[in-house]
Amino acid sequence: MFKNAKVLVTGGAGFVGTNLILRLLDLGAQVTATIHKKEPQIKDPRVAFIRAELLNAADCEKVCAGQDYVFMCAANTSGAGVMATTPLVHLTPNVIMNVSMLDAAYKAGVKKFCFLSSNTVYPLTDYAVKEEDCIDEFYEKYHIVAWMKRFTEIVCEMYDKKIAKPMKTCVVRPGNIYGEYDDFEWATSHVIPALVRKVAERQSPLEVWGDGKDLKDFVYISDFIDGMLAAFEKIDGYDPINIAGGNSVTVRDVLGHLMKAAGYEDAQVKYLTDKPTMIPKRLINIDRAKRVLGWQPKVAIGDGLARTLAWYQAHPLAVEKK
Repeated sequence: MFKNAKVLVTGGAGFVGTNLILRLLDLGAQVTATIHKKEPQIKDPRVAFIRAELLNAADCEKVCAGQDYVFMCAANTSGAGVMATTPLVHLTPNVIMNVSMLDAAYKAGVKKFCFLSSNTVYPLTDYAVKEEDCIDEFYEKYHIVAWMKRFTEIVCEMYDKKIAKPMKTCVVRPGNIYGEYDDFEWATSHVIPALVRKVAERQSPLEVWGDGKDLKDFVYISDFIDGMLAAFEKIDGYDPINIAGGNSVTVRDVLGHLMKAAGYEDAQVKYLTDKPTMIPKRLINIDRAKRVLGWQPKVAIGDGLARTLAWYQAHPLAVEKK
């Protein structure tokens, strides 16, 4: 599907965008990628990087022109601290970017548009959520970001099913993705890259936000890219699907794997229960992806964390260059 296809990846300097570009190049695609303030994390003459402001409709139209497929990986993201104190930073910029890119892609005659949604669109549950469990009820701390994601899902459905000349859309609901080229900046990183950096730097005490007992679903980046591309290829039109790890682990489990991989098992760990944390339990059902896509994660959490730590240790200046 992707060999010689013209594929646009927005957010080409970001975590998912970078890994997606590398995979698309391996598949023989002609890749164009947008960057904004940050420089690309990879240098490859086969990639046409375009600096663009996706809040600007004209820039969106410029980058979509002539493309076969669009992967919307650009987003305004942050960690738990920002989300807890200033959640509106996720609202307006992301809504404008998402809607502007869908509009531009449609005008450009793009064949298919992929949107990376979020597992925040599910309510807090004691069971593993399936795709049909999205009932527009959200965990309170996620209310704003969840509605932003859910609104864009609905707009994708409009383009795919509610107009006379539709554009096919693909909506993927990821677990918590981690791996190489992640965001390791303190202000914006999520839980795994933050812990990777603290373990790699052998911080003492090693501070962890919350009590470490939150249950989360983590999926390694290569597995996620496999699942996203399988969904894009095999699902014909709007029909959201979970691409996740399928097994939930605690933050303490994650830290244990990282300390073992780093040979830092005697670390003095301090849990900061007064710091902001997010959803206390997230279980995600991936049965549909297994059945419809023939996909399931290949990389166990311990192996994925060891690979991520090794990558970070081999790229000590990566965080400084961003």
